[in-house]
Amino acid sequence: MLANIRLISTQEYHRMAETGIFHPEERLELIAGQIIKMSPKGTAHESAITRTERLLRQRLGDKVLLRIQAPIQLDDYSEPEPDISVVKPNPLDYDDHHPDASEVFLVIEIADSSLKYDREVKTLAYAQSGIIDYWILDINNRKLYMYRLPSPDGYHSETILAEDVTISPLAFPDCTILIRELLRKV
Repeated sequence: MLANIRLISTQEYHRMAETGIFHPEERLELIAGQIIKMSPKGTAHESAITRTERLLRQRLGDKVLLRIQAPIQLDDYSEPEPDISVVKPNPLDYDDHHPDASEVFLVIEIADSSLKYDREVKTLAYAQSGIIDYWILDINNRKLYMYRLPSPDGYHSETILAEDVTISPLAFPDCTILIRELLRKV
């Protein structure tokens, strides 16, 4: 039998961090009111983030702000730290708040060991908050999962693409990316 569960709000989560409840090196994120321990970062994961960030920076320039493993505010109970979020430029560089869904153009998660979690848990959280464009780069199987058309019950569009396909972020259709460019050279 499942006991009652008390959800943690983003405000409580911030207070817990400020008071030192979490170890400074501990990798955590808040999803649907629950504190989730994030997977350790491997070298393949980190290099995919570097490649993707470099490519987006080259192609999108100052039109966007790229945030790497930085929080975004989905709602009062979810504050994930996606591997890459492509957000609207902000004069304060989000010094006064984390970007919310209305300020996010694209979220990208790099999946090494986290594909199931990214496809099931994070997909629903991002869809429910209205993130219009969510990609999961599966570095092991050399595929990209593209999610669009968010709704409260999930995304209405899921497309699984091979590495030889060219894609573009919804907000920037002129920015074309060959999925293979995001992956380790073979």
